[in-house]
Order: sequence, then structure tokens, then C-alpha cells
Amino acid sequence: MNYDSKGLAISTNQKNNNLVFEDNRLVPDLYGEQNTNLHQIETAFDVQIVSRGNEIAIDGKSNDVASARAILETLWSKLINGEDVDRYTVDTLIRFSEAQKSGDAPKKSDQNGQHPKSQIRTKKKIIIPRTPVQADYINAMKSYNMVFGIGPAGTGKTYLAVANAVQMLEEGKIERIILSRPAIEAGERLGFLPGEMKEKMDPYMRPLYDSLQDTMAIEKVQKKLASEEIEIAPLAYMRGRTLNNACVILDEAQNATTQQMLMFLTRLGEHSRMVITGDPSQVDLPSGTKSGLMQARDYLSDEKDIGFIAFTAKDVIRNKLVAKVIQAYDRHREKHK
Repeated sequence: MNYDSKGLAISTNQKNNNLVFEDNRLVPDLYGEQNTNLHQIETAFDVQIVSRGNEIAIDGKSNDVASARAILETLWSKLINGEDVDRYTVDTLIRFSEAQKSGDAPKKSDQNGQHPKSQIRTKKKIIIPRTPVQADYINAMKSYNMVFGIGPAGTGKTYLAVANAVQMLEEGKIERIILSRPAIEAGERLGFLPGEMKEKMDPYMRPLYDSLQDTMAIEKVQKKLASEEIEIAPLAYMRGRTLNNACVILDEAQNATTQQMLMFLTRLGEHSRMVITGDPSQVDLPSGTKSGLMQARDYLSDEKDIGFIAFTAKDVIRNKLVAKVIQAYDRHREKHK
């Protein structure tokens, strides 16, 4: 049997596709612990995969077999190139394969969604989108000065926005990062919490700190916070400022009022970028108060110079039960609307 430069040979008969992998050292990583990677692919495409040593036989409908084979080939290529392969890698490839079938895959992307523009590269790590909508979101943040990322929790809206800002700061495209959230969760009780304002706000800003520390070395985060190259502040502190040469992120924007949202959007200065993220299903504003995020979407969605990315439960990258919970609540809201 002849092998290609990637150590892969393929033979086909009428009933199945056989894949033979030359480097036995990499085969366990391809299959996953207790063949978990193979089981993921079987479930996704309704095929049967039988492994014998370094050989795999795939059985099922021709289209499903082709999809499963393509993913296995891609995983093997990654391993040959020294990349890590885990269940998240498999999940990403499955999502993009399904998107290609439905015509929802990002433009100018390969089967991994890995068009160079849809990657985020910080000095600490390379971040690759795990869903087609994530790829569109990254592309939008690199293309527009103002981007709205709207959708349920667990879709990576905040994490990707922070990571993109870190890349821009490290590349010298901006001079500082400003991260903000409405403090509505604290209500009027904020003043009764112990400590200075930073200590009072830290619990509400924790997700932003976590995203920073995952994409930048902790000592650099601390240094840039001290020098104010990175600033984390409640939304109310944005009033009266003009933010030049910065990437400004407003997280949990569904809890901004109409007046706060207008105030924030008009802070955009020269050579700056803005990303506004929020989940319309988790509004904590007092009853009867309209969400500034939803109004902004209604007012600005036709503006060609502003990017709007809509996430759904399909884009949730946490435990699969999270997506099911979101879908159940969405069905209930629609039923009682």
C-alpha cells in the first residue's frame, strides 16, 4: 500500500472506506482515550467506525462516510504537523462540516474555519474559532470599528472580544484596552460593600479578568493594569470621556439603559474599536426599563459600517446541557410571548 507525505493511505470498496495511518505513535491521539474521538464522529454522522490497530473502517451512507473520513484526515494532518488534538478539536471540525452542508460556513474559510483572518494570535496562545458564527465574529472585529455580539451565554462573545483586543495591543494597533460592564447586578447595595471602588467592582468584573489572564501572562496583565494600558471600569465611569487609540469592550450590555448605551457608543474616538456584547435573555434592569442593547440593535442594524453577529444555542461551547437549557427556555418564552 502506498502512503502519502502525511503518512495516510486510503483504500475504498463498495461497503466502506478504509484509512490506514502509518505513524503508530500518533494513532492513540487520533482515536482519543477509549476511542472517544471516534465515538464523537460516529454520533455526529451516524456512521460506524471500527478500528484495528492503525487501520480504520467506516461504514454508513456515502455522504456521511465522506464527512467522517474528511474529519479523520484533517485530524491526522494536525497530528502530523505537531498540533494537539482533543475532543474540542473534533467538536470544532464537526460543527464546521455541518455548517458547510447547510451553507452557513464562513466565507473564504477552509473546512476548519481557519481562514487567517479568523484566528486570534496572542503571545500566550493561538485561538481558533470553534463555530462558524465565532469565525464570523472574529472577522467582524477585524473589519469593523464597531461590532455587536448578541446571543446566549457560553458562546465565547466576551472571551473572543478580549482576546482580539489583547492581540491588537500586542501588535501596537491600539494603545490601551478598556473593559466595562454595567453595575446593575450590584444595585444600590454597591455602596455598602467593604473596600474601595475597585474592590467593590471586582466581583462583577471577574469574567473580564479571567479572559485577560487566559490570553496574556498574569504578570503582564498586572503590569498593564498598573500602567492603565488596560482599564477595567463600570459603565458609569465612561461618561464624559473620548476614547482614542483604544479597544473598548462593553460586556453584559443588555443591562445598559437606553441613555447609558447612547453615552457609551458616542465615546468612540479616533483609531479606536468598540465591541458590545450581551444576552437579551438575561436582562436585570428594573421592570419597565428598556434594554439599551436591544434598542441599539433595532436602531443601528441597517448601518453598513457596524457589524452585528447573532449567536444562538448552536454556538454554545460549554457543556452540551447548556445548549439544551437555553433551547428549552427559548421555547417557553416563544410559547408565552
